[in-house]
Amino acid sequence: MEKFLYNNQTLRERRKELRHRQTEPENKLWQRIRGKQLRDIKFYRQYSVGPYILDFYCPKARLAIELDGDSHNSSDVKIYDDERTRYLSGANVRVLRFNNEEILNNLDRVLEKVTTLLLG
Repeated sequence: MEKFLYNNQTLRERRKELRHRQTEPENKLWQRIRGKQLRDIKFYRQYSVGPYILDFYCPKARLAIELDGDSHNSSDVKIYDDERTRYLSGANVRVLRFNNEEILNNLDRVLEKVTTLLLG
């Protein structure tokens, strides 16, 4: 059985860089889920599982939240996203994806979906 690495030290600088270059949708979601604001559950941003850096991760629920910009519409990126999701599923991590427009235009609905998954 493959050992899954969490917050791999070789990705530390890249995670730090991504936190400092957060997109507007990432920042908007982070402001609503940070500090256990959502159902008193801890989320981390730019958390790595194996070779992948997740936008947001909740270890308690083993839930990744990924925000997709326009680049995720290309077929190459869709293939990459599918491979990534398969890997994470193998690590028993559920992946919830939202496009940036959903975050910017309907954040409350996004948070409802996340809460529904958290409550199981």
